[in-house]
Amino acid sequence: MVRPRIVIVGAGFGGLSAAHALSGAAADVTVIDRRNYHLFQPLLYQVATAGLSPAQIASPIRAILRRAANVRVVMGKVSGVDIVRRTVRVDDREIPYDQLVLATGARHSYFGHDEWERVAPGLKKIDDATAIRRRILTAFEHAEAAETQEARRRFLTFVVIGGGPTGVEMAGSIAELAHVALRHDFRTIDPREARILLVEASPRVLAAFPPVLSTAARGALERLHVEVRLGMPVSNCDEAGVTIGEEHVPAATIVWAAGVAASAAADWLGAEKDRIGRVPVGADLTVPGHPEIFVVGDTASVAGKDGQPLPGLAPVAKQQGTYVARVLRARLAGKPAPPPFHYYNYGTMATIGRRSAVADFGWLRLDGTLAWLMWGLIHISFLIGFRNRLIVMLDWMWSYVTFQSGARLITGSEQN
Repeated sequence: MVRPRIVIVGAGFGGLSAAHALSGAAADVTVIDRRNYHLFQPLLYQVATAGLSPAQIASPIRAILRRAANVRVVMGKVSGVDIVRRTVRVDDREIPYDQLVLATGARHSYFGHDEWERVAPGLKKIDDATAIRRRILTAFEHAEAAETQEARRRFLTFVVIGGGPTGVEMAGSIAELAHVALRHDFRTIDPREARILLVEASPRVLAAFPPVLSTAARGALERLHVEVRLGMPVSNCDEAGVTIGEEHVPAATIVWAAGVAASAAADWLGAEKDRIGRVPVGADLTVPGHPEIFVVGDTASVAGKDGQPLPGLAPVAKQQGTYVARVLRARLAGKPAPPPFHYYNYGTMATIGRRSAVADFGWLRLDGTLAWLMWGLIHISFLIGFRNRLIVMLDWMWSYVTFQSGARLITGSEQN
């Protein structure tokens, strides 16, 4: 008897949660990803600012799923889905499916200015993080060697575009890198003279948080010597710097944290999509008209209790992946489907440098040191594998005690 074939595209939080929950199910499960590791994206900014090394926030997919005997892993790039023949195109071959789970994540969106990506990289992959780390550290080296004050100022100016959690966390970490970790490392320059700008087009940072926490976050950033520019969209980015409104700011390092777009899954399916490319799905997370196809995570448009699409957060993707596995297990057993998907929001957090964060649990709102401690413990507990948790915890404590940033290596080709 041929066992049902379940294909999961993407080994992020949603896909990996589905694969875990399908371990031991009466089906053959195939997990496809273009990389051989699962990445803990919420801590990518720590790699980009030399706080952690890539290996500390990533684990091999095969090692994570090694106990799931019915799950196999295929490394390859998916280029399309044939919904008629029920196959997934992976590189130069096709993989058939009976049930398909698309958990393909999101990519950067430059709002029609894709040419900015070359000078203002975003942060979605390990390669992005190491490239940004290289740009940041190289900028200090170039400033040390600069022969004019004008050149030195440009190299010591860092602009982060976007005031959401990634932008806030990145700006705060760059500020601490300059003011704490690097302060004694140079002879010609004082890294504490670095200028860090956080630019946000809306009236406040962390717009998804309550106003009181947005205000607290802005105050914490300003105490770290970050210049916060609100209500001022960026109109241009190039090698010389950025244009904020009508003002041109010379800067050697620009980081993009302003927007995301869903993967190409909607195009693969020929399905309807929203303004950022997400696929609207039903209450059971299936594509309308295709009960055999599920979409989860950043690729899915799912309405929350307020009627607005759920945010692209790790807890959302994890809960959706686990829910899809429940639906599939019910189908395999010939049992009724579980109730419609409901997202349980346990809280939202963002960190602003060392010993400062904001946390919104709905019933409780925190900022400052306590929120920072909770942020650290919760994020570390989410990491895959005991070894990763232990290493990150030890490095986190060491950095806290010594004010050191432990991964200040410039690797790869220079981009500046």
